[in-house]
Amino acid sequence: MEEKKFISPMGSIHMVPMDVIEGFEVRPGIYALNGATAIPVGVNFTVHSFGATSCELLLFRREEEEPYAVLPFLEHYRIGNVYSMIVFGLNIRDFEYAYRLDGPYDPPKGLLFDKNHVLLDIYAKAVTGQSQWGRHRKEGTFYKARVVKDDFEWGKDQNPLIPMEDLIIYEMHVRGFTKHGSSNVEYPGTFAGLMEKIPYLKELGVNAVELMPIFEFDEMKDSRMVDGHQVVDYWGYNTVSFFAPNTSYSGSTEYNREGTELKRLIRALNENGIECFLDVVFNHTAEGNEQGPCFSFKGFDNNIYYMLTPDGHYYNFSGCGNTLNCNHPIVQQMILECLRYWTTAYHVDGFRFDLASILGRNEDGSPMSKPPLLQSLAFDPILGNVKLIAEAWDAGGLYQVGSFPSWNRWAEWNGRYRDDMRSYLKGDYGMSRTAANRITGSLDMYGREERGHNASVNFLNCHDGFTLWDLYSYSEKHNEANGWRNTDGSNDNRSWNCGVEGETDNEEVLALRRRLAKNAFTVLMLSRGTPMFLAGDEFLNTQYGNNNAYCQDNEISWLDWSFLEKNREHFEYVKNVIRIRKKHDVIRRAAGSCSLGFPEIQVQGPDEHTKVLRVIYAGRSHEDRGDDVVCLAVNVFWEEQEFRLPSLPSWMGWTVEADSFGTYLPNGIPESRACLLESDVVRMGPRSTLVLSCCDRHMQGFGGQRAK
Repeated sequence: MEEKKFISPMGSIHMVPMDVIEGFEVRPGIYALNGATAIPVGVNFTVHSFGATSCELLLFRREEEEPYAVLPFLEHYRIGNVYSMIVFGLNIRDFEYAYRLDGPYDPPKGLLFDKNHVLLDIYAKAVTGQSQWGRHRKEGTFYKARVVKDDFEWGKDQNPLIPMEDLIIYEMHVRGFTKHGSSNVEYPGTFAGLMEKIPYLKELGVNAVELMPIFEFDEMKDSRMVDGHQVVDYWGYNTVSFFAPNTSYSGSTEYNREGTELKRLIRALNENGIECFLDVVFNHTAEGNEQGPCFSFKGFDNNIYYMLTPDGHYYNFSGCGNTLNCNHPIVQQMILECLRYWTTAYHVDGFRFDLASILGRNEDGSPMSKPPLLQSLAFDPILGNVKLIAEAWDAGGLYQVGSFPSWNRWAEWNGRYRDDMRSYLKGDYGMSRTAANRITGSLDMYGREERGHNASVNFLNCHDGFTLWDLYSYSEKHNEANGWRNTDGSNDNRSWNCGVEGETDNEEVLALRRRLAKNAFTVLMLSRGTPMFLAGDEFLNTQYGNNNAYCQDNEISWLDWSFLEKNREHFEYVKNVIRIRKKHDVIRRAAGSCSLGFPEIQVQGPDEHTKVLRVIYAGRSHEDRGDDVVCLAVNVFWEEQEFRLPSLPSWMGWTVEADSFGTYLPNGIPESRACLLESDVVRMGPRSTLVLSCCDRHMQGFGGQRAK
């Protein structure tokens, strides 16, 4: 064979076969290149295991279960704990692959080596047999991998690099976003279907989408029947492979080009000024506990990849059976390499880490003050521009909201914002001071010098819990369809049904619910920090009281787009308050001194007897076009209230930009021109919000739309 050279991470390698195994020409491979990688003369296979005594590569014809070749790694194909082999002449479209490892089997010591187990490559870029949603894998089958040809043309694609405080994050489930027939897309339930909705996202005004898990998972793993309906692992928080996209989210089969449709989606989002974040689940895997299967991590190094008790059982800080041993150097390396891969190969803009407090636990489960993994991610140069967002708690009782190790790099889902503001907005008395802290950036939790205004991701609703409409339609959860007799899901919802539980024709109740939903969205968009909301909340989508719809692949979880027209007024209101947030820099950040004498933030009325809370932001307007002053007023009391606005110079006035009750703006939003107040005394309807801003009376051209 003619000698060739290949420039690898380890330098120039002479491409000359050294051995023949099972009829294949082979040679030692590229040890620093994890996974299976196509190279000019064939495929490079590299895996590592500390405890294994031998390793075999299994090659399969597509969709077959018996290997057509078994290639043992020869002794001189191993350096340290790494096995690497180049197999010449392989066409990546002709095969699938897996591994078998042998070694000691001693469960009390955490060793589970078994040469009969067929193992999925931990670094696999694509997993076979998963491309059809809802199809059970045949009994006795196992996960295999494919080699992916990475030749996607990104062109001059650039990540938008939007500052944290300027983001408006839209959390969604890829399948549920367009699966309902009312979505009217060509490829429902897929990345392509989502891409068809980009014009809608732009109209709405969001500039970041956060995709619930899109790593490969098996939705049928724990499927069961409940009252004649099948429930599945719909959310996808049980990862099978961290490097592979979920192929069932693609509109077409992508043999050896898995991920292409997702890359097209991310490129299209970026081209439209929208960032793409991934919800990543590095706290556990789908292998479960002692009763769970052994298909990958357990078979490579069970005692390294998982936190184990002294007798070899699994710690369960995830609530899902096992816990990844994130601060072991090998697991750190895998996670870091994974995130680098998604950042470079997919141009992902940010990551939200599920149950991120687990990532800060030591190998014995104890919390660490400076977790090596979190610090490595914070300072990694390739990840330097991506957003890192932590769900700063876990299922083992560790709650770190406000204290998550950050190095001024990590942001947090602010669970205290959600809980405190839910209580306040439904009218719990004596919450004004706490609400003022949350609205103005939670500086009691995130010091300005230590964390600034970029640490808090504010939210009221997310996938885990009630939708915005259900928050004001149900006082109790209704999860009977999940099959656990309504015992699953949180009981601490801080919700209120406005007098009637669930669906009703009572127009008075419905009007109150709509107003409370507007109030919630207004306050969220007028709060310092980064706002995030759940897809569908902009048109009052419902899950019919289910606050834990993790297993509902049906109308409970799918967005019903008919609500967009039914609740068009709410949608237009939401668009308006998003526009207000974008228009006024002073809402999002300190914006220089205001010549009118207002401080950067002024809070009026934060005591236990307050009925109307006012937060006034002041500074210079965008591009320094003069003073900018914005007032958020919130009346959570059940009766009309009055308050007095600060006096302004004679040439200036207050305009109403949003009005959830309709006192000044009948539809809640300005029509052709702004609404100028005649008086500094403001009337607020019961349970309502107002957004007001200062203006130059002579610059606005008011022709008669004035409010007394």
